[in-house]
This record gives sequence, structure tokens and C-alpha cells, in this order.
Amino acid sequence: MKRTHLPLNALRVFDAAARHLSFTRAADELAVTPAAVGQQIRALEETLGVILFRRQTRGLELTPEAERALPALREGFRQFEESVRIMQQGQASHMLTIAAPRDLIAKWLAARLAVYAATAPQLRFVLATIHDEPDFTEANLDLAIHFGAEPTAEGVHARPIGDETLVLVAPPGTPATAPRIAHPCDAEANGSIMADAGLAIDAALAGLGSALVPSLIAARHLAAGELVALAPPEPSAHRWWVSAPTPQWRQAKVRALVEFLLQPEASA
Repeated sequence: MKRTHLPLNALRVFDAAARHLSFTRAADELAVTPAAVGQQIRALEETLGVILFRRQTRGLELTPEAERALPALREGFRQFEESVRIMQQGQASHMLTIAAPRDLIAKWLAARLAVYAATAPQLRFVLATIHDEPDFTEANLDLAIHFGAEPTAEGVHARPIGDETLVLVAPPGTPATAPRIAHPCDAEANGSIMADAGLAIDAALAGLGSALVPSLIAARHLAAGELVALAPPEPSAHRWWVSAPTPQWRQAKVRALVEFLLQPEASA
């Protein structure tokens, strides 16, 4: 019989009835009526073309064929249970796999995760780096964060981390005429070239000039006084998006983390 045609629910009912040798006690275990158990057994016997139980005056008795099949059936259910355990283990409630740009991880996300983990010490994080909109078909992720437009992939849903702006930052005392460090978010700059906005911030801290970067990843340096804004923030055409496929949004661990990251104080 093909796997797609296996009567798995009826086999589960058969296993319960065989253990109890009673449709009534099997029904109690399965939270159904004795009549429903009887219907499942009759349907299974018709499907397989064999008799599974002899109805005796003292109750039920397994046929020899049914008795010989039970060990293999129960081993099969044990294997099902083990396969489910393995699948769940990779996405256990204490593990969160997150993909984000390297600069966001270094300048904002890692610190936020540390605060969040303090409220739930059992949590463990797996962090992966991405450069653009995440491809959930290529990686087993609980969620991802990227800077850009709202994701458009089918089955992927996203929420923005506030309204983002761009801010020109430099160490205190840096002249407004200092070279502006170039990076992918600021291709019009005329100074040294860095791979991402986080490295542009580090270069600015080292004295290589100013950097026009997303406010979110500059916030901690600004709050600490290590950087100052050389001009008012500029509107950004892009935002930071937290995204995940629909099944991941159903997980309590994902929803809880997203709600924390979207709190106003989480983006400050």
C-alpha cells in the first residue's frame, strides 16, 4: 500500500483497541465514542481485507494476523514519534535562529538580544548574516531583519521597526567639511569606502570623516556621546523590516521576540 493511502488514524485506533481489548476503553483513551472506534476498525478491516478482532462473549480477541502485525505497527509509531522529536528539536522553544545584516547585529541587535535573554535565561540564539532581503527557502530561519523595502515573497509577512531616518554622524569636534565615508547606504559620499554602515561608523570613530547612516545603528554611539549629529536627520526611503514565513509567526517564541524588538525603547 502506498504511503499516501496508509490509514494512519485507523491504525492508531487499532493500536489502542488492541492494547485494551475493548472498544469502550480505547474510546476513553482517544476521547471519542465506542461507536466511532468500531466504525474505524470496520473500515480498516475492509481496507486491508483482513479480520483484526474476534468478538467473543468475554470481549475482544486479536486474530493471529493482527497479533503478528502489532510489534511492527508499534515500532512504526515509535519511529514517527522520534521523527517528530527530531524536527521539533531543531526549532525548540529555547532556540531562535535570526538572520540580519552584520552591522545591525553588531550595533543594535546583539545588545537588544542580551537584554531580552536576561528575562529568559534558557534562550539561545543562532545569528546568521545577510546583505539583502532574506530568502527563507534557502535557510532554516525563525525570523530575519533587513534594511530596504517591505518583503514581497509569497507567504512571508513583515513588520517595520519604526520609521527610519538617516543621520550624518562624526566624533565631537569633527568639522562639517570632513570627508563623508561611503558605504552601500550612501553611495554619493566622497571619502573612504566601507562595506556597510556599521564599518562606516567605526571608520568615523577612528577619525576618517563623517558617515550618513541609519539612525537605528548609530543610536547607541550618539547616546554615549561618542558621535554627534552634524545635521538634522534625513528621511529614508527604506526601513528595517522584521520578517518571517507564516508558520514561524505562529510560534510563541517568534511573536514574543518580535513584540520586544518593536517596543519604542527597543529601537532607541
